[in-house]
Amino acid sequence: QRFQRLMDILFDTEQVHTLNQEQDSHQLAQLIGAELIPDWPSRRIVLANAHGLHARPATHLVNMTKKFAGDILVAVDEGAYVSAKSLTKLLAMGCRRGQTLTFIAQPDTDAVAGLEQIIDAVQQGLGEEVEAVDLVSHQHSSSDPVVNTLELMPFESHGDTGSCGIAASTGLAFGPAHVVKPREFSYERRGQSFKAENEKLEIALHQVKNSLRQFIAHTESTAIKQIFMAHLEMLDDPDLLQSVQRGLKQGLSAAAAWHDHIEVAATAQAALSDRLLAERAADLRDIGERVLAALCGVADVTEPEQPYILIMHDVGPSDVARLNKDRVAGILTAVGGASAHSAIVARALAIPAVVGAGVAVLNIENHATVLINGDTGEYVVSPEQSQIDHAIAEGQRQRELREQAEQHCLEPAITLDQHQVEIAANIGKVGATIQAVADGAEAIGLLRTELVFMSHSSAPDEATQEADYRVVLDALAGRPLVVRTLDVGGDKPLPYLPIEKEENPFLGLRGIRLTLRKPELLRQQLVALLKAADNRPLRIMFPMIGRVEEWRAAKAILDEVRIQHPCENLQVGIMIEVPAAALLAPILAQEVDFFSIGTNDLTQYTLAIDRGHPLLSAEADGLHPSILLLIDQTVRAAHQHGKWVGICGELAADPKAVPVLIGLGVDELSMSSTSIPLVKAQIRGLNYINCQQVAQQALSCDSASAVRALVE
Repeated sequence: QRFQRLMDILFDTEQVHTLNQEQDSHQLAQLIGAELIPDWPSRRIVLANAHGLHARPATHLVNMTKKFAGDILVAVDEGAYVSAKSLTKLLAMGCRRGQTLTFIAQPDTDAVAGLEQIIDAVQQGLGEEVEAVDLVSHQHSSSDPVVNTLELMPFESHGDTGSCGIAASTGLAFGPAHVVKPREFSYERRGQSFKAENEKLEIALHQVKNSLRQFIAHTESTAIKQIFMAHLEMLDDPDLLQSVQRGLKQGLSAAAAWHDHIEVAATAQAALSDRLLAERAADLRDIGERVLAALCGVADVTEPEQPYILIMHDVGPSDVARLNKDRVAGILTAVGGASAHSAIVARALAIPAVVGAGVAVLNIENHATVLINGDTGEYVVSPEQSQIDHAIAEGQRQRELREQAEQHCLEPAITLDQHQVEIAANIGKVGATIQAVADGAEAIGLLRTELVFMSHSSAPDEATQEADYRVVLDALAGRPLVVRTLDVGGDKPLPYLPIEKEENPFLGLRGIRLTLRKPELLRQQLVALLKAADNRPLRIMFPMIGRVEEWRAAKAILDEVRIQHPCENLQVGIMIEVPAAALLAPILAQEVDFFSIGTNDLTQYTLAIDRGHPLLSAEADGLHPSILLLIDQTVRAAHQHGKWVGICGELAADPKAVPVLIGLGVDELSMSSTSIPLVKAQIRGLNYINCQQVAQQALSCDSASAVRALVE
């Protein structure tokens, strides 16, 4: 229709001559009903939030923009502009990390000056800590298909028993099943009058808002507060209310108009290609159902008085938060993901949860005993008494172990036959060093310096970096610091370091590949590190080394810097993340001072499995024999030349992996500081000779599950 209208105008000579020559494109757009992009002041910024513009950062942005009287619009990657004051429209954009937001402000208003504040807020993370993408799930490209977890079930190897979903909140729990099936709402399609139906809507919204405010006031969890503040913002969204009121003006009842709009918005959100943003459709439906229940007079489901396992199709955040956590022993759902808000709330309340287990869970009989394992994603219906007894004993054992381990966390990790392993911490913020030392860290085994960069709106200069590194070294008080040079690019861009979109960012410009092409960036960082060291033990390692030439090129830059900034207590090594580096270990070991094995990336590159994949991630197990063989070769090569080897991936804190890694001869294990007390305690109960025997047997296993069974 717009095209036909345009043709009619262009062939009407009188109408063409009446167009203002300077504004003909704007007039034409208005005449044919096309979107008109105002010629307003604009600013662009690359979104750095790991999970994209989801509810919490979007709420932060809405609250900022509402302070300005002038209009502020935003578009993602040259797409259509929407109001930055509308939460539902911001969420519907589906903006992911690495995409560009373009803000435009209404001229001659306070919004123009506000652009700078908005850009700065986006750079700072909109209320979230800006983290590197390798700490979280990998973002998918816009061409990735949307996976229906009800149709594609996780692959189960031959011999697996029991049922399994996605581990969402840690812990073991059992109890009688309380199955809550989706509620049905009955309402008239047509309304009485606009006035009457609008009044019903306002009353329902008022009730739900009061309920949300009570949740916010009574909860001590910051995560829950943020989620419900976002829900409140949704209900205050003028675009949402206007859309519903349009339905009322067309004669619909309040319930029908509300349900229609929420379902359209939620369906659009669920269709987004980014899995993390698509999961936020549950929040729209959650708040939508609460208002619909108020409109239809449907009471909340009555909670059993005794502890139980809650089983639902999908648990909305408000479902979790209003439940008595002393009664809800655990949660089991048919759909959902570990990054959904319901999972976040469950973790905040320390309720064990397994999600995405399939619709079959809704057929579990009410009151049937269910046992769930929030650490593995497994659940058992009608477990034997021995399984229940084991769960009780295991839970008590874990509590006692942690209490004892924390009392001895500052003691060294020495096996029963006197073999010592250094235990270090992985940190992403310089301020985390003090807590790491308190938890028993004997070194920092991985300082992710990209987070230092990502906390700034522009590349931090030498002095800024030096000050940050000094904070870590001062807190370590002579303990070694292992620093990974800037590891960004590809799938984890810096907002101020634009990189062209890559077909496969995991195989593109990452780590050393990028900084060798930006040598001044690397050189400046190395200078800051050497100046901060003051001859304290500093260990510098280069990430993503896959070729000997890359190592030598990076080392050459460091050697140049050391001429002007000598550092006596310095070692230089590389990350073993690419299988090629592990295979080249016999050559590289002759030149480096140490190796640090990043098992997260090494596993996904070796097994060709994206560790953030919703279906395959469980199969990306670092104890797969192929990974162990690469670790074994790396350690042998290093020790042959008198060099040490550390592990700085998640595998370092895996209780099943610790004996194998020690048995392979790994010298250092670096992990999240909260894991240090338990790992140290575990090592003190091991025998090094036995670990060596187990490790050699593990190298001959045919699967990761076989290795885990061997360790068990």
